[in-house]
Amino acid sequence: MRQTEATTETTPSRPAGQRDRDRLGVLLALLTERPVSLYAAAVLRIGYGLLYLVFLLREFPHRDEIWGPGSPWTPALAKQLFDETGWFSILTLSDGRTYFEVCYAAALATSALFVLGWRTRFVSILFAVVVASFHARAIFMTDGGDNLTLLMSVYLVFTACGRRWSLDARRKANPAADEGRIRRWFHEFRRTMSAVLHNCGMFVIAAQVCFLYGSAGLYKVQGSSWGNGTALHYVLNLELFRPWPELSLLMDEHSVAIAIAGYLTVLLQVAFPFVLFGRLKYPVLIMLLGLHLGIAVLLGLPLFSGVMIVADAVFLPDRFYRSLGRLRPRTARPSGVANTQDPARREPVLVPAQAHIAG
Repeated sequence: MRQTEATTETTPSRPAGQRDRDRLGVLLALLTERPVSLYAAAVLRIGYGLLYLVFLLREFPHRDEIWGPGSPWTPALAKQLFDETGWFSILTLSDGRTYFEVCYAAALATSALFVLGWRTRFVSILFAVVVASFHARAIFMTDGGDNLTLLMSVYLVFTACGRRWSLDARRKANPAADEGRIRRWFHEFRRTMSAVLHNCGMFVIAAQVCFLYGSAGLYKVQGSSWGNGTALHYVLNLELFRPWPELSLLMDEHSVAIAIAGYLTVLLQVAFPFVLFGRLKYPVLIMLLGLHLGIAVLLGLPLFSGVMIVADAVFLPDRFYRSLGRLRPRTARPSGVANTQDPARREPVLVPAQAHIAG
């Protein structure tokens, strides 16, 4: 007992500066050791690549009027705007129809390869160039969903979004081939830099979504129609956004429910950045999913809703996506066969400092 007391009395407490350095060391280790939220990054890659592929296929009959030489917004006018804004588009490098058709076919192929995760590091850059080029070419026809898709395509360039659910993951299932081609020190340096860029990219994506929801909610608070609960009533009566007029009129008949839905929308958007810790985020994400599905059906904005739903996937932890894989029937492993899973593929345990990124 005396020895314990003496040890307690003589053990010096760590100074505040040492504790701060220890915390900094933990954060640096989390930033550089292993990439986080690899499954969420894969969902973002597949989601945005698939949405943009569907978008290009849907607009295929109208491609010339929107982005091609037959557009009212001619390539010459687009170049004049680029000189003032600093934008760039590969579609304005030539006015020829053949060149445009080749670019469109390349955009379709790039989007498909991005979904499949083939040579993702290189294809992600091409995908960002494609999205930026088509966005800039028809800048006056874009909306909030297009803007977010453009931002996400740029952010995903810095992430390791091809590590899971991709052709690259299947190709690199055996890392011995890579070890034979490059030196170990270079491989470790590349792995560390990849983790840093990926983690920073996922943090920026999460911050972008939080800023989007928070700013949208605060903007709504300033309007009187959202304050008195009549905003959704006016939205449901906009002729431009009524693909199903009978359904919109049916929903508009329930004024109390419409007012509650309006207040709940503002509350979810304003509170979203503050409910990302713990299990409270799951019901919030479910309610946001219902909100976006309502926008898709009632306002006729399926692509915008899809872009937002995919963005919300960044807040689901990797254990959620791994649990989806466990729902599939497993093949029994023969007796005597050892588990050859690469320890490096195991996901790190996240501390609350990264909870807002990976859940």
